[in-house]
Amino acid sequence: MFSSWLSRLCRGLSTPTGRVTHLIQGSLSRRLMLSSQRRIPELSSFVARTNTCGELRSSHLGQEVTLCGWIQYRRQNIFLVLRDFHGLVQVVIPQDESAASVKKILCEAPVESVVQVSGTVISRPPGQENPKMPTGEIEIKVKSAQLLNTCKKLPFEIKDFVKKTEALRLQYRYLDLRSFQMQYNLRLRSRMVMKMREYLCNLHGFVDIETPTLFKRTPGGAKEYVIPSREPGKFYCLPQSPQQFKQLLMVGGLDRYFQVARCYRDEGSRPDRQPEFTQIDIEMSFVDQIGIRSLIEGLLQYSWPSDKDPVVVPFPSMTFAEALASYGTDKPDTRFGMKIVDISDVFRNTKVGFLQDALSKPQGTVKAICISEGAKYLKRKDIESLRKLAADHFNQCSVLGKLRLECADLLEARGLVLRDPALFSFLWVVDFPLFLPKEENPGELESAHHPFTAPHPSDIHLLHTEPKQVRSQHYDLVLNGNEIGGGSIRIHDAELQRYILATLLKEDVKLLSHLLQALDFGAPPHGGIALGLDRLICLVTGAPSIRDVIAFPKSFRGHDLMSNAPDSLPPEELKPYHIQVSWPADSEAEKSSLNQPYHPES
Repeated sequence: MFSSWLSRLCRGLSTPTGRVTHLIQGSLSRRLMLSSQRRIPELSSFVARTNTCGELRSSHLGQEVTLCGWIQYRRQNIFLVLRDFHGLVQVVIPQDESAASVKKILCEAPVESVVQVSGTVISRPPGQENPKMPTGEIEIKVKSAQLLNTCKKLPFEIKDFVKKTEALRLQYRYLDLRSFQMQYNLRLRSRMVMKMREYLCNLHGFVDIETPTLFKRTPGGAKEYVIPSREPGKFYCLPQSPQQFKQLLMVGGLDRYFQVARCYRDEGSRPDRQPEFTQIDIEMSFVDQIGIRSLIEGLLQYSWPSDKDPVVVPFPSMTFAEALASYGTDKPDTRFGMKIVDISDVFRNTKVGFLQDALSKPQGTVKAICISEGAKYLKRKDIESLRKLAADHFNQCSVLGKLRLECADLLEARGLVLRDPALFSFLWVVDFPLFLPKEENPGELESAHHPFTAPHPSDIHLLHTEPKQVRSQHYDLVLNGNEIGGGSIRIHDAELQRYILATLLKEDVKLLSHLLQALDFGAPPHGGIALGLDRLICLVTGAPSIRDVIAFPKSFRGHDLMSNAPDSLPPEELKPYHIQVSWPADSEAEKSSLNQPYHPES
């Protein structure tokens, strides 16, 4: 089929001779053949270098090469190490008079200056090889050099072992990105996303579709960022997820949707959250929970880095009730034991007062955690800290889950390995409740996840009588005690969706009139999931924070320390949006300066 298309293309070209046609066809065919066979990307195509610093080996001996990079360090004005994104290579600085100009450039350029060098790949002298360096058997005998840009004194050294405060790293993020670890993290992220695209689009027919960033307020869920418009009193909201759009795409017959989606949540100061984040967003028509779970297991198995232990599927699953009973949390870390055990029967006839009180209450229980080798490893101060933690979280259902994790932390601090950092323990958690009591008003209900989640088929009859008992068709994917994904089968019946929104959740259905109308026009059954890409990559790389796998993250207070965003705007720029800043009483001084960050109320 391709060859006939190519022949038609070539015949249609107006050429004076058949030779040009032959050349075009031969060249194009050869290029396509080479590109289909090529496994290793060409890292030096289209640029001024012939090779990267990190690729040169003994097999390149005698070759003339041109390299571009940063001066990592210099030794006695005899050698320097040149670094680019691919690695390091040693460069021999010429010492003879005829190369004085080259020596001057390479000896006087400050560390982290950008240079281009040309020369010959030669063997290092015997005994001077560096087995710790991939390029440690060779070096470059320089013939010419060019200083491309000099570097001023740095605020910190570009070395992974040099300790830097996170605030300093974020302030000079463009320098921090030069570190080996940040390069590794971001390149691994890129490779995994590309493999995910291959799996979804090329192997399973998903359609990659962008959805709008400017939208309207969505009832329930996280707090959204508000964007003013030029129409008085009217605002956009940044979507916390493409939830409604992906459901509407299913109504539109797209069948299989996928997007690397940017999402926004105004959650205030959260230590390890970002106001803007990325998720792998997926939706399918005519699918059930098992289908979604199988898709995601295959997706992760296909995109998993080759330098990690392979992903084993299928992932185990556990109900929400089982997770709470055994681990005290809905995102259990199953890499270690220490499960919560119900020992109520042992104390049924106890005369200990506080135990009697607990067991006399409805659904009252006595539970315990067996800490293996706890007597050997835990000290008195550890027991006191555990007692304090229990007191601080008294009367919470999650207290034993917190105690279990704190015990693991204490034991590992004493040298006992419980959670293997090289082990990736996936778990599906299913059968969540559809509704939860509102914290501020326990007599009212709110969605446990979002209001578009379908009720469990076995519990639909309870919607009108005991909605608190209804389970949902929601599922979470947990990795090493962290939620990395969540999704559900959606409500595709307009009347059921209207009843849940208006009657049970007391929401204004006018906000969702477009969705309700769409569900009335032949919406197929559908479901989906979103994987938190930042969290997933953080766990895969072993990074201490999701900020270490994002190129330009915000601080935990939501600030960009590099550009000083959010920033103030002068009144004349706010005027077209019909906004006037109401300054707090203690911030009068800030009115006179537009260079200070502020928190306006509109």
